[in-house]
Amino acid sequence: MMKALGQRYVQYINRTYKRTGTLWEGRYKSCSTQAESYLLSCQRYIELNPIRANMVEHPAEYQWSSYRSNAQGEPSDLIKPHVIYEQLGLNQEARQTAYRELFRY
Repeated sequence: MMKALGQRYVQYINRTYKRTGTLWEGRYKSCSTQAESYLLSCQRYIELNPIRANMVEHPAEYQWSSYRSNAQGEPSDLIKPHVIYEQLGLNQEARQTAYRELFRY
């Protein structure tokens, strides 16, 4: 039943939007962030998502966030600082302070 329902849905979408093929046809497409200032805005948006979803009260509380590494200096084998992050200050303490300032609300 679910297979038949899925097939009919794809046929409806194809007719409605004058397309062909499967619903998820084609490769995933993404582009890199062009403006340097936009990168930090995107990072802030992503790190604040768990707060907007009422999962945590502060970005440091979300275990999958890079906030603890970038703002508090917690070591991580998974996180490599971006060049733009490194330009936030002359040393690690200054970068962490500047990063925390991005999240003041």
